[in-house]
Amino acid sequence: MTSAGDVSWQDVSRLVDHLVDGGCDGIVVAGTTGEAPTLTLAETVELVRHVKARTMGAARVIAGVGTNVTSTSVIAAAEVEDAGADGLLVVTPYYSRPSQEGIIAHCRAITDATDLPVMLYDVPSRTGTAMTVSTLTRLSSHPQILAVKDAKGDLWEAMEVMGSTGLAYYCGIDQLNLPYLASGAIGLVSVTANVDPGGTSALIQAVAAGHLDEARGIAHALAPLTHALMQPGPAACTAKAALVSAGVIEHPAVRLPLMESGALCVEALTRQRPGSVDAIGAGGP
Repeated sequence: MTSAGDVSWQDVSRLVDHLVDGGCDGIVVAGTTGEAPTLTLAETVELVRHVKARTMGAARVIAGVGTNVTSTSVIAAAEVEDAGADGLLVVTPYYSRPSQEGIIAHCRAITDATDLPVMLYDVPSRTGTAMTVSTLTRLSSHPQILAVKDAKGDLWEAMEVMGSTGLAYYCGIDQLNLPYLASGAIGLVSVTANVDPGGTSALIQAVAAGHLDEARGIAHALAPLTHALMQPGPAACTAKAALVSAGVIEHPAVRLPLMESGALCVEALTRQRPGSVDAIGAGGP
């Protein structure tokens, strides 16, 4: 965003280039770190259109359309599909804390509004309600519901669902990226990847190749950056501060109720500039 709080299309382009050049093969637009709650629908749609054009097919564009109003999410899903989104990210309805039956009906209604594949987003620390194993299993029967962004952190439960359904798991907690990948997750929806996409991509590839010693080394090298991003929080604020420090974007502006990261946070992030992964011989893909 600009210092005035408007979307900076120049910086959006620079961030997309940074992610694609670093090895990301998917970009989430209007996710949590992208300040989805403060974006208008028109902004979300234009962001999808802009990012899709900028990637030139190098990365899939996943649009966050989950809200706690099913009809609103249905409209958003149809509009981002028209804008060129390759898939949808649908979070559990927040604040209202619906029953599991309500969650299932909500997710199916949004999915049925388009022909796009859907990634469910299970993040009870933000929504107040977790998806149960039964709910995930039932939703997996829908032919368009293909994946889960797991920010719940229950690895045993995740393994249970991975072992009994066809759902593809993506870790949504950077501190647990390596354990999830080693347990069967196929990718990450990551805050750290905004700052060091090459290192994060290298971690995924090392695990996929069965090179666990290398993967541990990459994870250890990334840990200080992840710690610096997560501890002051929220991640939308710290990630922007880190991207400014790295010279990727111009301004760390966020929209209220979020506020820019303070000087101490920026100092900590500056000490954790990307590049430490290369020092152990594990560059980008």
